[in-house]
Parts: sequence; C-alpha cells; structure tokens
Amino acid sequence: MAKLTRAQREWRPGMKKKQRSTKMMFASTVLVCEALLAVFVTLAAFGLKRGGEPVVVLSLGAVLALLCIFNCALLGKKIGYIIGWALQVVFFLSGFLLVDMFYLAAAFALCWWYALYKGEEIDVENKRRAAAQEAWEQANPEQA
Repeated sequence: MAKLTRAQREWRPGMKKKQRSTKMMFASTVLVCEALLAVFVTLAAFGLKRGGEPVVVLSLGAVLALLCIFNCALLGKKIGYIIGWALQVVFFLSGFLLVDMFYLAAAFALCWWYALYKGEEIDVENKRRAAAQEAWEQANPEQA
C-alpha cells in the first residue's frame, strides 16, 4: 500500500481543504515552460555552433533548465519570485547568443508578469469569498 502524505494522515471528517495559491500555480507553469524553452534554445545554440565549446553550451542550458524547475519549489517564499525575475533577465540576455531569444524572452517575461499579477488578484478574491462564506455559515448554521 502507498504511503500516506501528511495531509492525508491529518485529515478528519468535516475539515476544510486548504486553498492553493493560484499565483504559485501560474508562476510554476511559466517556469516549467521556460525550462523547456531553455532546453530547446540550448539545442539550437549547439546546432548553430554559437556560444563557444559545445560542452559549455549544453551545460549552461541544462543548469538554466534545472534552475527553472527547482525555482518552482521556492515559490512559497518571496525569494522564489525574485529568482524568477532574475531568470527572466538571463533569458533576455541569452538573446546575444540567439537573436530570436530577445522576442521569446520578452514574451515569457510578459507571461511571468501576467501570472504574478492575475494570480495575486485571484488569490485575493478567493480569500474574500472564503471569508464571506465563513461569515454566512456562522450566521446560518442550520443551512450550512
């Protein structure tokens, strides 16, 4: 039998499910897409013989892709979003190796900004609705 997670072990009937952060989910999606972008840009730079030694190009691309993936785990803290912005700058600077990266990096930076902006907006709305629901349930215990 599979091992239960802590949340599964601590669950009791009637417990409310903790609301997940939409901002974190959107940001993670953008970072995973950027990890794929890093892989494909690395392969393009390798194939076009740009950026020096092939081992260096492939290594830097792999490190950048792994940074994007590992940063998803840090999105619960403010440092995760700061690193995310730093990764946007790195992607933009990679345009000096492949000119098309200027356009792609700008598009992904816009996606990153929109994920943070809209995700935060949705999280605030979800908290507001949860508070209103809680107040209604306390005012109407027979209907809850």
